[in-house]
Amino acid sequence: MNVTLRQLRAFLAVARYRHFRRAAEAVHLTQPAISRHIADLEAELEVRLFDRTTREVVPTETGRYLEHALSRTLDDLDAVLAHARQQGDPLRGRVRIAAVPTLSASIMPRCIARCAAEHAEIDILLRDQSQTQVLDAIRGGEVDFGLAIEPSTNEEFDTQTILRDPFWLVCPASHAFAARASVSWKMLRGQPLVLLDHASGSRRLIDHALAEKEIDANVAIEVGHAQTAFRMVAAGLGITVTPGLSLDALTDDLVARRITPVVSREVTLVRRRHRSLSPSADTVWRMLADVAQNIVTRD
Repeated sequence: MNVTLRQLRAFLAVARYRHFRRAAEAVHLTQPAISRHIADLEAELEVRLFDRTTREVVPTETGRYLEHALSRTLDDLDAVLAHARQQGDPLRGRVRIAAVPTLSASIMPRCIARCAAEHAEIDILLRDQSQTQVLDAIRGGEVDFGLAIEPSTNEEFDTQTILRDPFWLVCPASHAFAARASVSWKMLRGQPLVLLDHASGSRRLIDHALAEKEIDANVAIEVGHAQTAFRMVAAGLGITVTPGLSLDALTDDLVARRITPVVSREVTLVRRRHRSLSPSADTVWRMLADVAQNIVTRD
């Protein structure tokens, strides 16, 4: 079947205006051209679409069905084509990003604000999720890319490290560690620890640091967010190891101390391997990398 979009748009115009001349003016064609498109469409479909008199043009029953169905279909097609056109513009379009909580709270607000100021036609949709959920969303194509901690394996991802974020110890101001300038990893032995759970990208790195130094960690509580860990510490339930980017949420009754030797996590842009980004997503990817260069972490 050889039916063209031009024929279908001509048909909708005639069905809407019930008049060939007014339809021709609406779609910027001549009246003979409109008539030819309708005749060609009827010949291709082998059915009459309009009853014509000297005074009016009225859709047949088949014509009414086709008008109703095509109106929705062509509206959807126009929306798809408009979206595709926007995606081809590096300064216009929708970009979907998943980011782990500490990065959603620290890096993403700066990026979104800068994007709104410099590229107002780019719309960023942010998912604030755990490391596991971020990587799953990237695998499933639910987001354009993610902002996470370096994945344990890179075989299925293309990555770019944009920042190194050291871990810190947080304890109550009344704790013995608060009087020290720094705390060694070995001093954590026997201490009740409040740590992020294993859905976090940081937990794997903290566990590795403790195991490497042969510390049998006393994990008293596991939580999903750094701020929850801080509340537990403030309640006297233990101490915590946390990324430097989370320290802005510290309350006055808590203190942060360096842990030596320094262990850092790599903040990483992550996308599906061998999948190109849209121009607008690539713009935001590069902007995030630039924003990260201007973030000063505690070290």
